[in-house]
Amino acid sequence: MDNTNRSFKSWRLKQRPSGEIETTDLELVDDIIPEINDNEVLVRTIYFSLDPTNRIWMSDVDQYMEPVEIGDIMRAGGSLAVVEESKVEGVSIGEIVQGGMHGGWQEYFVMPASDIIKIPKDTGLPLTAFISVLGFTGPTAYFGFLDIGKPKEGETVVVSAAAGAVGSIVCQIAKIKGCKVVGIAGSDEKCKWLKDDLGVDHVINYKKENILESLKKSCPDGIDIYFDNVGGETLDAALTLMNKFGRIPVCGLISMYNDWSSTGPKMYRNILMKTLTVTGFLVSDYAEQFGECLESLGKWIAEGKIKYKVDVVDGIENAPTAVNKLFSGENNGKLIIQTSKEP
Repeated sequence: MDNTNRSFKSWRLKQRPSGEIETTDLELVDDIIPEINDNEVLVRTIYFSLDPTNRIWMSDVDQYMEPVEIGDIMRAGGSLAVVEESKVEGVSIGEIVQGGMHGGWQEYFVMPASDIIKIPKDTGLPLTAFISVLGFTGPTAYFGFLDIGKPKEGETVVVSAAAGAVGSIVCQIAKIKGCKVVGIAGSDEKCKWLKDDLGVDHVINYKKENILESLKKSCPDGIDIYFDNVGGETLDAALTLMNKFGRIPVCGLISMYNDWSSTGPKMYRNILMKTLTVTGFLVSDYAEQFGECLESLGKWIAEGKIKYKVDVVDGIENAPTAVNKLFSGENNGKLIIQTSKEP
């Protein structure tokens, strides 16, 4: 295929944000679609993920991978794309693949044969499931909660950002494992969904309630596992009420991403006093175990034990404004950008 003068749009980092991401921090540019070499495919992006970690990648701070450099295409935490040209044996035009870290905030990209993961056909699930619950979201919840949380039946589990993409899956796995679950979310609508649809035992609207006082009422026997997505005040409240030998999987610190000057938890001492295990993790640490995880998640979805929501925003041009929905709590489930139609 001759791609001369065929262009595509991509967002490039123009400057490092100060506080909330502004549209002026990025630049939407036209790039020429590249020619592919042997053992490569050219793919067209259908969906790409928007995640709190986008804000980390834009920052020049010490982090778990190199930050996006000024002028580079903005990184995405996952994408789904359709093959438009292939020089890889066994990969056909029209097949759908996961973009991994090759995809970004862009309409086209090239992938090497070694990184191609095909999306199975005829699963009966919408394609968006493979960038949400069966993408990185489900495994993040699965491994963080089961491997680090190590739940036991009857234990009390508290989940922050409980109506979010990861948090909502954690809540449901905790119920499957026989735990009492308390979910913290930022609206009455989200709290109602958690309680009525997902079976969460108690819900707390952090925008209306004092988190610590509400947790004291919801967790009269203390907290055994706190799955942390936000850090800050919520982490402090959970630390206050943790039981001896409690576990805290640290998945995210979204309350701090726009301002790294925030101080650490005041109740840090309880890590010692209550002999707590506090462990940060990345889902990529568990890549070799994804097969086992996806099999379990797929089974639970088929049995109706796990439900999920996807918040689709149409148009690549809307990515810089849409990503801030994650920080205001306006998103309704896994937040993704749709850049082109599904095949």
